[in-house]
Amino acid sequence: MAKKVALAYSGGLDTSVAIEWIKEATGMEVFAVSIDVGQQGESLEVIRERALKCGASDAYIVDAREEFAREYCTLAIKANAMYEGEYPLVSAISRPLITKHLVKAARQFNCDTLAHGCTGKGNDQVRFEVSIQSLAPELKCLSPIRDLSMTRDKEIAFARKKSLPIEVKAENPFSIDQNLWGRTIEAGVLEDIWKEPISEIYNYTQDPNFDQSVDEVTITFEKGLPIALDGERLDPLTLISKLNELAGKHGVGRVDMIESRLVGIKSREIYEVPAAITLIKAHQELERVTLEREQARFKRTVEQKWGELVYDGRWYSPLKESLDLFIEDTQKYVTGDIRMQLNSGRAVPVGRKSEHGLYDYNLATYEEGDTFDQLSARGFIQIYGLQDKQAAARDIRYGKINRLD
Repeated sequence: MAKKVALAYSGGLDTSVAIEWIKEATGMEVFAVSIDVGQQGESLEVIRERALKCGASDAYIVDAREEFAREYCTLAIKANAMYEGEYPLVSAISRPLITKHLVKAARQFNCDTLAHGCTGKGNDQVRFEVSIQSLAPELKCLSPIRDLSMTRDKEIAFARKKSLPIEVKAENPFSIDQNLWGRTIEAGVLEDIWKEPISEIYNYTQDPNFDQSVDEVTITFEKGLPIALDGERLDPLTLISKLNELAGKHGVGRVDMIESRLVGIKSREIYEVPAAITLIKAHQELERVTLEREQARFKRTVEQKWGELVYDGRWYSPLKESLDLFIEDTQKYVTGDIRMQLNSGRAVPVGRKSEHGLYDYNLATYEEGDTFDQLSARGFIQIYGLQDKQAAARDIRYGKINRLD
C-alpha cells in the first residue's frame, strides 16, 4: 500500500511545489491540510481546489478562527506575551493549533508522515516539528524546501516545468505571514536595517500621522479574559476583529525590531498587531490594579519564560503547561474595565475600574479622608532596614567600608 503524507498547505508557492515534489521524489500520496486562523486573502475553497489541481489526493480544510481566538489568543493576553518585550507571538501561537489539526488529518487519512514548507533559517520549522513530536511522536516529518535548500528561483522553475496552477513572480520582495492576532513582514529591502520601512508594506494599520483624531474604547475583562467593548459583550473572535479595525485606524501596533531567532540568526521583523498591543496593554493595566505586588513581580518573570517557550516552539512542553496553571490562578481577580485612548499610533490606558482591585482611594489620597496611619511608618522603616543597619555596622567595625569617602 502506498505511503501517505499530510502536508500543511498554505496555497502559496512553497507548499504547492512541495505537493508535486513529494509525489515525484517519494511516490507518496499527498493530502493537503489548510487551516484558517484569520489570515484573510483567498477562501479555503479556492485553496482546496488549488491543492487538488497541484496533485493532492484530498484536502482537509478547517475554519479554526474561533478556536484560535478562544484557546490561543486569550492565553497570550493572560500571559501578556511579548517576546523580547515587543513581539506578541503572532506566528508562534498559531503553529501549535495548525499542527494539532495536521495530526488529526494524518490520522483521518492514515498517513505515517507529515510535511511542511518551512525553510532552514526560520523558527517555524522548529515549532512544527517539536509540536509534532509532542502530539504524535510516531509520525515522520518531511521538509522539502529546507532539505533540498530550494531557493525561490528554483521553486518557480519547478512550478513552471510542472505547469502547476499557481501564479508565480520572479520578484516578490517580502515574506508575509498573517492571522487574526497580527501580521508579520520580513525580507526584501527590510533586510537593510538602516532603512526605514516603506509605507507599502502595511495592511492592518494606517499611517499613525494620517488620522489625528482620538478614539476611546472601554475593554471589559472577566478573570483576565476580554469579554466586551464599550459594554457590548462579544466572543473573542469578534472582539479581536473589531479591535484590530479600530486600533488599526489609528496606526496602533506597528513594531519594527531586530529579533533573536531560535536558530541563532538576528532578523529584522516588522509586525502589525493593533488588537494584540491594545489588549495586552489594557490587561497589564488591570493587573496593576488587581494583583498583589509580589505576585505581580513574579508573574512578570513567568510571562517572560512563557513567551520564550512559545516562541521556541515548546507550546506542549511540561514547563509551559505548568506556567499556564500559575498564570490562570493569577487571573481570578483580574476583572474590571480599562478605558483605552487610541491616537497617533498609541494605545494608552486613561481609566481603570474594578470591584476586585487593591487600590483603595482612602489609603492613597493625600486629601481629607485619608485613612492611612502615617505614624506606623516609623516602626515599619526601623524593622525593614534593620538587616542593612546591622550589616553596615559590622563593615564599619572591621574597617571594610566607609560610605562617606
